[in-house]
Amino acid sequence: MKYPGFSLYLVTDRKSIPDKDLLTVIKSALEGGLRAVQLREKDMGGRELFALAQRLKSLTSEYGAKLFINDRLDVALGVGADGIHLGAGGFSPADLKKVWKGKLIGVSAHSVAEAIRAEREGAHFITLGPVFHTPSKERYGKPIGLGPVKEAGRKLKIPVFAIGGIKKERIGEVISSGARGVALISGVLKSADPKKSVKEMLEELSNL
Repeated sequence: MKYPGFSLYLVTDRKSIPDKDLLTVIKSALEGGLRAVQLREKDMGGRELFALAQRLKSLTSEYGAKLFINDRLDVALGVGADGIHLGAGGFSPADLKKVWKGKLIGVSAHSVAEAIRAEREGAHFITLGPVFHTPSKERYGKPIGLGPVKEAGRKLKIPVFAIGGIKKERIGEVISSGARGVALISGVLKSADPKKSVKEMLEELSNL
């Protein structure tokens, strides 16, 4: 995969792993070859989120990985993040490009129409889903399936990352449907061995 330079995209959710330390899990994933992390902890206050982002930026920089901050431009600018990831219905990429020059912008989309709009407004890549059922995405409605992934992959020039219920066993069908990569939460965070899980997923992706 050429741009944005990674095929596996980890989205954080510390509340899904109450018995684990988030940074310890991410470090293990980075040791396995992970090269892109989105810090998405919407319930955190600004000061707490900034402190976590600083620690995570130090960690991702150590492994040559990219750090994205979900929605919070102030935090992204403050820690020198590599990119920002926007939720559907929030700021548009066009709004941010004036102050976010030379940095990556990802956008969450839940339909092909939203994906097309994100590309038109200047997104560098999108996450599209939930493709399969997953508890973390239930509030977004029923899974959209692989049909929209296939359509978006055909219509968009920017990379489409499938998200929602992605497991190693399903990576092949997701990529063959038109996705350029996969984004996931529990597939890494809840793994008994994040390093091993990431290695296996990256190997699967490299063989497609």
